[in-house]
Amino acid sequence: MQQSFRLAEVVDLEKYPIADGDSPDCHAVIARIRQDLALSGCCVLAGFMRPEALRDLEAQSDAVAHLAHRCVETVNVYNIGLDRVLPDDHPGRVLLTRGNAFVARDQIPVGHIVQRLYVSPLFQRFVAQSFAMAAVYPMADPLAGLVVNVLEPGREHPWHFDTNAFTVSLMTRKPEGGGLFEYCPSIRSAEDERLPVVRAVITGTSREGVRQLDLEPGDLQLFEGRYALHRVAPVVGRWARHTVIFAYCEQSGVVGTPERTRQLFGRVLPIHEDVARASRRLDALLD
Repeated sequence: MQQSFRLAEVVDLEKYPIADGDSPDCHAVIARIRQDLALSGCCVLAGFMRPEALRDLEAQSDAVAHLAHRCVETVNVYNIGLDRVLPDDHPGRVLLTRGNAFVARDQIPVGHIVQRLYVSPLFQRFVAQSFAMAAVYPMADPLAGLVVNVLEPGREHPWHFDTNAFTVSLMTRKPEGGGLFEYCPSIRSAEDERLPVVRAVITGTSREGVRQLDLEPGDLQLFEGRYALHRVAPVVGRWARHTVIFAYCEQSGVVGTPERTRQLFGRVLPIHEDVARASRRLDALLD
């Protein structure tokens, strides 16, 4: 009951009655989410957070944004080495600039709304139900489990695919302009990279199949990005775009690799050096 009350402080449970995962009203919300995910791999729950919580959400993300590890780097759509030998017309040879920065979980105070939401058993159950999983688990990684993604004016998160099956994110501050989330549902599959189509989108030759989302603070986004090409377009105006990413896994105890951790946060902890990661992949896609 205490956890349900805490959830009610920040989540609009009248609009999204997720506190009781067995209730018909909750089942109706889950059914809608699964339908959206089946159709486009994306579902946005507009106004997921209570209006009274929005001011605190923005203030709290703004308070930690200066701690973000900033590293502007040249990448490609698959986030593989730029020295990888590829055919001349391969989309992996198209150079992109990634300018988003990340505030690590250990830099977000435990009392912040997003920290409370991340560890909420009710919220975790809701996420698992949404993606038709038996359960999801917070990452054991002290840095990567919960992050604030900071995208400053003039910066973008270029076209890419996710290595994980799903992501959950919450916008906490909208930029003055730009910063739209763009995606191409099911542009590839586990059997077919569809390289010419991917190249056409990332070079701007074609906009066929590109969808746009103009998210608002308090909107919760559930997204399946393994097969969906996506990006955050350049931010314009006077202030940054802030989005919180809730990283859950299907297994407990997951910790990031030292290489990826250093890239995202500029540092590693002993746990990253100590924990061996399994190298088995679920598919043969580039990334």
